[in-house]
Amino acid sequence: MRPISPEAAKQFAPTGTLRAAINFGNPVIAQRLGSAGTPAGVAVDLSDELGSRLGVPVELVAFEAAGKVFEAGRSGVWDVAFFGIEPERAAEVDFTAPYLLIEGTYMVPAASPLRVVEDVDQPGVRIAVGRGSAYDLFLTRAIRHATIVRAATGGARAMIDLFLQDQLEAVAGVRQALAAYADSDPAVRVMDGRFMEIRQAMGMPKGRAEAMADLSEFIEDMKASGFITRALARSNQHGVLVAPLRSDIETQAS
Repeated sequence: MRPISPEAAKQFAPTGTLRAAINFGNPVIAQRLGSAGTPAGVAVDLSDELGSRLGVPVELVAFEAAGKVFEAGRSGVWDVAFFGIEPERAAEVDFTAPYLLIEGTYMVPAASPLRVVEDVDQPGVRIAVGRGSAYDLFLTRAIRHATIVRAATGGARAMIDLFLQDQLEAVAGVRQALAAYADSDPAVRVMDGRFMEIRQAMGMPKGRAEAMADLSEFIEDMKASGFITRALARSNQHGVLVAPLRSDIETQAS
């Protein structure tokens, strides 16, 4: 990674501190550990590493849902964040290439007649989602016949609680979060397959072009060096794919 210019450094941390928005609603990228709730996970590790390279302190700004992170960005409370890439968000946030690929799928009652992902989009099926999540935004565009029912927040537990309490036909979410719940409840099952691939990236508010170029290079370095793979292992996140290098994607496309 090339040296970061003084102008880019100011854009990364205009207050002198790198304020990193951490979405604890996505357990693949961020977790709270122990009774003290110590932040951990790949998003935390990436924030700390970026702050170290910039030579500035890091402040973790906690959120429980990606939608809340996006809304808070309008008031300027964070400098970098961790999102699934979505067209609606790209109107206000610049994204790096993805660093993780996560499956979005459904959980249904164990006795449900819905067997495969394609079965879900039909009249009479109600799908619980986390408001403002990547899968909410995607399904809002993609669903034609089923009804989307939104939890108050995008956190994994909120949408599962909505699904259970209202006895809905399905709940959409990150595979790992749904599978973790299903392991403890034989009354539900997680479908094979996926309705979307969530491309998890880092983002910055628009208007920080110099810093954005360096952030994009930083993510490529983190993928190539194995940093992200090691961070996932430390946080016991399995079945998550590190996204291909941008150069590899460009080579395949040419």
